[in-house]
Amino acid sequence: MKVGLFIPCYVEQFYPQVAIASLELLESTGVDVDYPLKQTCCGQPMANSGYQEYGEGAAALFRKNFKDFDYVVCPSGSCTLHTKDHIYSGEENEPKVYELCEFLTDVLKIKELKADFPYKVGIHSSCHGLRGLNLAKPSELMGVEFNKPKQLLEMVNGIKLVELTRKDECCGFGGTFAVFEEAVSVSMGKDRIKDHEEHGVQVITGADMSCLMHLEGILRRDKSPVKVMHIAEILNAQVSKTQNQ
Repeated sequence: MKVGLFIPCYVEQFYPQVAIASLELLESTGVDVDYPLKQTCCGQPMANSGYQEYGEGAAALFRKNFKDFDYVVCPSGSCTLHTKDHIYSGEENEPKVYELCEFLTDVLKIKELKADFPYKVGIHSSCHGLRGLNLAKPSELMGVEFNKPKQLLEMVNGIKLVELTRKDECCGFGGTFAVFEEAVSVSMGKDRIKDHEEHGVQVITGADMSCLMHLEGILRRDKSPVKVMHIAEILNAQVSKTQNQ
């Protein structure tokens, strides 16, 4: 099994600790993982804005960078979904693309983790991961409950997971939506944070750093003590205290 680690451009630029945690987490499982150095943005911003054709150069480079891998793994639900929907076509000779949590649960079938995180944590379920990749059962659907990020976090020693009132509500980020509809975006983000704060959460985590970045901006402006951390940082157990402390 040869795994290529795909790190979204904004993670590489603003949250390199998430990329490092993802790499170390994968290496700790014993898989053969590599990080192609020439990777760039996958082109999702262009596609989300209705200009997918302008992202074809990024898509072609992506296919070139990852053509020799069995799996492409990414610590972002939205970038993973874009890659699956717009860069690959599902052919047999293409690498299989997985978001980090679903790769750990569905492919590696992780049963235990050597992680320790003694904090009260709320899970933010991002829309792309929830309804695009089926990382968990959306609340509007009937059926058996499952939540892959929560399944992994429950393996972490000392963690106290909080059950939110509106557990799968959108944070309002939505990439370019936050740019063109900033007032609505901020209002939705404040609603999402309020749910976490009312349940005494110390750390908000999730599988998309973009959503967490949006929430982090609001938290900082409100001088809230609540922190945000990508799920890879918690599962990797490399962070013993919250970000920005």
